[in-house]
Amino acid sequence: MFALHAGVSSAAKFTFINQCTYTIWPATLTSAGFPLLSGATNVLDIPTSWSGRTWARTHCTSDPTGRNFSCGTGDCGTGSVECIGSGAIPPASLAEFTLNGSDGLDFYDVSLVDGYNLPMTVRPVGGLGNCSSIGCTVDLNGSCPTELRVGMACKSACEAFGDPQYCCSGPNATPNTCKPSKYSEFFKAACPTAYSYAYDDATSTFTCHGADYVINFCPTVSAT
Repeated sequence: MFALHAGVSSAAKFTFINQCTYTIWPATLTSAGFPLLSGATNVLDIPTSWSGRTWARTHCTSDPTGRNFSCGTGDCGTGSVECIGSGAIPPASLAEFTLNGSDGLDFYDVSLVDGYNLPMTVRPVGGLGNCSSIGCTVDLNGSCPTELRVGMACKSACEAFGDPQYCCSGPNATPNTCKPSKYSEFFKAACPTAYSYAYDDATSTFTCHGADYVINFCPTVSAT
């Protein structure tokens, strides 16, 4: 078991499952990363009121000393297995959480706003409320629009073009001025419960109370 020790009572257990056919390196902003072999499971003990995101790094390598660690997708740029303080370099599929937030609820989502590198789902266990299972079970890399493709992943339109209409920035920094694009609609059609662009809140943010969470990478997938 890999535990995150923070000197406070545990709010939730995050169980990571790797159903990919290859090793991945799950990461969060606030704990050490770790390898997860194909078919393996690992658990993080998450402290009360934790807020952050988790993702999977793929196709990772290091030199014989264990230094100069880098990944083909989801790398955090630290040169080591630890990503503490550094987020995923896009494109990467993300699971985002705020535990014990407003009214004591957990808020969670799966986001493709920073692009996509592999399928992932989030499933609450033992909580109260709606507690929906969410995410993206579709392999989008094969159907990714040509202009968004990069290596083994699929960029967001914001990352690909840097245009305010796709990034919801500058004159497009409000829900009224930033609307879905053909690119965000590509992600949304394939993965209806995942964030497809910055203001996709209504169909993409979910709540639960007092749950543990299972984060599954490469669940049984279908191609678009």
